[in-house]
Amino acid sequence: MTVASLPSPPATDPPEEYEEDSTSKMSFLEHLDELRKRLIVSLAAVAGGFFVCIFFIDKIFAFIMRPLLTVLPRGGHFIYTEPAEMFMLQLKGAALAGLVLATPVVLYQLWLFIAPGLYSHEKKFAIPFVFMATFFFVAGVLFSHFIAFPWTWAFFASFSTDYVDFMPKVSPVFSFYAKMLLAFGVIFQMPTLVFFLARFGLVTARFLIRYFKYAVLIIFIVAAVLTPGTDVVSQLMMAVPMLLLYLISIFIAWLFGRQKRRAAA
Repeated sequence: MTVASLPSPPATDPPEEYEEDSTSKMSFLEHLDELRKRLIVSLAAVAGGFFVCIFFIDKIFAFIMRPLLTVLPRGGHFIYTEPAEMFMLQLKGAALAGLVLATPVVLYQLWLFIAPGLYSHEKKFAIPFVFMATFFFVAGVLFSHFIAFPWTWAFFASFSTDYVDFMPKVSPVFSFYAKMLLAFGVIFQMPTLVFFLARFGLVTARFLIRYFKYAVLIIFIVAAVLTPGTDVVSQLMMAVPMLLLYLISIFIAWLFGRQKRRAAA
């Protein structure tokens, strides 16, 4: 008497939303070539933004410097000591404005670089990613320009006395301004990052709440690293918004987190 073998279950295809197309399988050299293409397009976009902004450099430079000049003591002004210093500074200002102007293109190229490693349903988030990342980057830039940097600058300028005049060189001031601007543009990406991690099921609001105390420690460490200066004021100006962004991210993870699928009986 032979025992009949049980029929093997029919092979089932993975759900359509989890299928990967052929572009997701790339060799190491293909990844390097893809990275090269994305960098070239991003640099071309930044260069295009630079050449557009160079025609408006006087207005851009005034937009950057006039609020800072009002913080100086009455009669105070910036100085430069090298012949080509202001010329190079204007080029740097145009490059910084060009980078902000080209942000959507740069972020879209970043998405195109990581997209081959995603599932087909995840690749549909390209437009939300570019929109959210651009919005929060610009929000961070504006926060740094109108709030964080002027307050930090006012703190430094407050030490001027009757016998000590504060006449800072313009190049270090602009360098400090640019580094702080870009740092805030990066840290304001926290809600965007959490949104996609939550949509992909990698983090939840409960997870973020559970590790809140560790997040506070990491936030202050990151603020100390990213802040151009070594003063406590500028570090607090960066850490406090990061804490608020973390709380916003908890709400985003709760609102947009992917619901776990019920296991089949």
